[in-house]
Amino acid sequence: MNKVTTVEEAFSHIKDGDTIMVGGFLMCGSPEYLIHTFLDHPSKGLTIVNNDMGEYGSSLTPLLASGRVTDLICTWIVRNPAAQEMYKANPKCLHINPQGTLTERIRAGGFGIAAFYTPTGVGTIIEEGKDTRWFNGRKYIMETALRANVAFIHAEVADEMGNIFMKGSSKNYNAAMATAADYVIVEANEIVPVGGIDPELVTVSGIYVNAVVPVPKKD
Repeated sequence: MNKVTTVEEAFSHIKDGDTIMVGGFLMCGSPEYLIHTFLDHPSKGLTIVNNDMGEYGSSLTPLLASGRVTDLICTWIVRNPAAQEMYKANPKCLHINPQGTLTERIRAGGFGIAAFYTPTGVGTIIEEGKDTRWFNGRKYIMETALRANVAFIHAEVADEMGNIFMKGSSKNYNAAMATAADYVIVEANEIVPVGGIDPELVTVSGIYVNAVVPVPKKD
């Protein structure tokens, strides 16, 4: 099945109120083409899941400033002034997770694990309102798995069936998020025929990917 499509067709699956996972760590591995193109999409009431909500020069900044996003699930927002303005206007919009906890919540969502226990955050505001248990004399917080309706993922290379290769540290959140959403949209710098990626180099199998969008070449 050829999964290469247009960005317009891929975005047609996004609706009001969706939760969207966005890969990347600051600008490393950020699916900038998808985010930038998504600025013209009409959907609203969105929840964005991202490590840090990008930074001032990222496409997440105008997206958050557009008023279409209502909730942020992340680890910090220090580099994005639009996210900070959202928090000032409505502190309840911000759902902070320790970085390892956010990563594990996403990984758990991708692998069918409903919840897990971690000592991270015990005795802090992270613990408030959550179930806790003691294991071997140590207190742990129960954290639930995290999934999304849609994921925006960046890949260096994708084949026509959606198998993808992510380069170096750009894997960051991209690899986990690609397994944890109902509809996964991958932007790829290069698209090759099936078999064009060495099987040993496939970062995420095409079984997780619904749409592959080519990133336009710069002149």
